Amino acid sequence: MKDFGLYVVMTNPVVGYAKCAEAAVKAGVKILQLRMKHASREEILEEARVVREITSNTGTLFIVNDSPEIASIVGADGVHIGQDDMSPSEVRRRYPTLKVVGLSTHNIFQVKKSLLEDVDYIGVGPVYATPTKDIPDPTLGLNIMKEMINLSPRPAVAIGGIDAERIKSVVEFGARNVAVVRAVCGSLNPEVAIKKLKSFLPI
Repeated sequence: MKDFGLYVVMTNPVVGYAKCAEAAVKAGVKILQLRMKHASREEILEEARVVREITSNTGTLFIVNDSPEIASIVGADGVHIGQDDMSPSEVRRRYPTLKVVGLSTHNIFQVKKSLLEDVDYIGVGPVYATPTKDIPDPTLGLNIMKEMINLSPRPAVAIGGIDAERIKSVVEFGARNVAVVRAVCGSLNPEVAIKKLKSFLPI
């Protein structure tokens, strides 16, 4: 996998998942993730099927957070897993239709460990404090983020508290791929928000 620029994570978008997904596709987002932490399996499946339909036959890859099973059922392009989820090798073995596997990393040790894993990209964060997790991992800051990104031969995605004001600093410290949540999901016009964020990225 090559660098892809802006990575949009959809969590409770104010305009709804369908409209947010449509905006992401229209704005040329390369990767769109569905993350519904406290929703039921049925709710996630319902939204995932809608997002899969919207992203099908477009330039936007559709990733489901945490659940390779749901990703496989709806025909998503891939899954993003955390350190406590199913291992990348197990995902590959049990769900061979998933072409993309991403892995969250929260420190230098986890990045080094990821070098031995069968993943396509890693998440690096949280760069800044973020309220999107019930039990947040320790904040990295820009210098450790940079060190982690430089360790990875695969695309590394900076994530955590990044918005239109912070993205410039994140890019200046070496991030070529940046994930956002509230900066898009909190907007009543996600397409405009996405285009503004993309304008700061080299890709």
